[in-house]
Amino acid sequence: MIKTVLFDIDGTLLVTGGAGAVAWQRAFRELHGIDANIKEHTHAGMTDPEIAAIVFREVIGRDGGEAERAEAIAGYLSHLEDAVNESSGYRVMPGIEALLPQLVERGVLLGIVTGNIESAAHIKLARGNLNRFFAFGGYGSDSSDRTELTKKALERGGTVAGAPVDLATTIAVGDTPRDVKAGHGAGIRVVGVATGAYSVKELRDADADWALENVEKDFPA
Repeated sequence: MIKTVLFDIDGTLLVTGGAGAVAWQRAFRELHGIDANIKEHTHAGMTDPEIAAIVFREVIGRDGGEAERAEAIAGYLSHLEDAVNESSGYRVMPGIEALLPQLVERGVLLGIVTGNIESAAHIKLARGNLNRFFAFGGYGSDSSDRTELTKKALERGGTVAGAPVDLATTIAVGDTPRDVKAGHGAGIRVVGVATGAYSVKELRDADADWALENVEKDFPA
């Protein structure tokens, strides 16, 4: 029986309709006077610190210093809430609004595992009224390595539960091969959902333990 489930955000719980890219673009225009098209330089599943570093390297043409990258992330955050609220493409993914309360009612511990830095994650979840389901998480602000931030989520889950999380009864849910690799690297099984940029076949080929069109059917928990 599954006792703990870690959910990715973008492409898994919801999509913002490009709000994150808009916020990054506004931040770099404000700070450096350039238009940074995030979609041209990044891939699904990247962490926010990775995105900041890539934009400096590939758009500005140099490695940004630590302080510059921190300033860019702060600028991104300052624009993100407005961008999310303005987005006409924001939506919660199929089956999520029904699944989460069902899991909570059954006593399943729910957490977040995402490349978003923590405050960005909560901004994105807030519009869909989803923050209320999650007691802990691992975030891009914990590590730029998705395996390490997944381990951090498991550690925090143990703190919330009052005992270490049992890896054998824990699963992660994500929409990219990076999510699959991170979950396996942290010692847990992974449900791949084809609600993002990758197909069921691609997720199965990435060794997801389950590969589903969405969470509405055959969810293992």
